[in-house]
Amino acid sequence: MEHGPLTDRVALVAGATRGAGRAIAVELARAGAFVYATGRSSRASGRSEIDRPETIEGTAEAMYAAGGTGRAVVVDHEDPDAVQALVREIEQDHGRLDVLVNDIFGGDRYAQWDRPLWEHDLAGGLRMLRMGVDTHLITSHHALPLMLRTARDTGVRALVVEMTDGTAQFNSSFREGVGFY
Repeated sequence: MEHGPLTDRVALVAGATRGAGRAIAVELARAGAFVYATGRSSRASGRSEIDRPETIEGTAEAMYAAGGTGRAVVVDHEDPDAVQALVREIEQDHGRLDVLVNDIFGGDRYAQWDRPLWEHDLAGGLRMLRMGVDTHLITSHHALPLMLRTARDTGVRALVVEMTDGTAQFNSSFREGVGFY
């Protein structure tokens, strides 16, 4: 796409392998942003622990099919060094980062229903927190300094989008009985 509302903008969609993250990456690319779409599931390195068939390369293909540009990158957002390297690459290649979408999770397999905290699998619950909280904090920690420099240098406000699983109203019926984690 030559001229869209986000032409000359750079976005990072962390957790873009499937679902909302993939759709957001595609739409940002369609709107003209150069999108770094990241995820753990890859044709080259294999599926993530949730073992779904979607891959980050599939997201890149969908972005290109929508007329957009970007790059699919295999990144484990629990690894601070990997995220730091990604942000350095973005800065070296584009000198800016305008949009960060944190849509990382993959912990549904650890959700336990209709039981009190002391009956939950502690290791699984802690793993779910690492996947759903730590990943967002690590990514924001490394991306925000570049986003602030971008805003300062260009006069264009940066945007951080934090994704979750839905409104309290929706989740009260969809996730009724979900445990502590």
